[in-house]
Order: sequence, then structure tokens, then C-alpha cells
Amino acid sequence: MFFAPVMSRNTFVSPRAADLALQRFLQDALGAASPAQRQVQVSRDDQSTTLTLDVPGLAREQLQLSLDGTVVKLESVEGAARQVRYRWDLGHEIDAANSKAKLEHGVLTLSLAKLEPQSKAVTLSIE
Repeated sequence: MFFAPVMSRNTFVSPRAADLALQRFLQDALGAASPAQRQVQVSRDDQSTTLTLDVPGLAREQLQLSLDGTVVKLESVEGAARQVRYRWDLGHEIDAANSKAKLEHGVLTLSLAKLEPQSKAVTLSIE
């Protein structure tokens, strides 16, 4: 006697839908892309990188921004209306003197200027 499983045609899930579900699960489990991080818009050119993200309900005083080499960190202070924590590694040194941060109507725009490499060549006089 042989038994064979019977498959219902109504329960078929397309491979594409399964792939998308697995991708969402892994991103959420690994913390690679939370829903808030998916809303960050990044644009780059030769002189700067611009990050634009929504931080509704937070004032300037409730946000703390720090630049360290190639890393940008944004955190909300303790007691803020909501907690946010972001960290980006831009892959280029940031010129803090020429960078700007602007918060308008719950939208934070970070214009981060690239630090131009300084030549360390020294000219010596020949005697």
C-alpha cells in the first residue's frame, strides 16, 4: 500500500512572495533596516552627502548629533517624546566646519561635507 500526499492548489505561495517575506524577517531580526531607517533618503555628490529623515514630535533640543571621522550618530536625549537612534558610516571623512543640520516641520536634513585630503608634502631647501 502506498500513500502519497495530496496538495491543494489553493495553498500555493509564489516563490517571489516567500523571498520577500524571508527578506523582511531577516532585516527585522538582524536590525539591518528598521521601518524608520527605510525612510532615510541619501543623496551624494562630489562635495557632500545629504541625509534626510523624518523625526516627528522631536525638537532640536531633544536630538543629539555627533560626528566622528566617517561616522554620524543621531540619538534622542533621555525624556524625549520618542526615542530614536541612528548610526551611519559614510565611507568618507566629514568636514564638521562646513556641514549643516536643519530641522523643519519634523524633517531633519543633514548636509555633511566631505573633508578634502590635505597634502602633507614638505618642501626642503637644498644646501
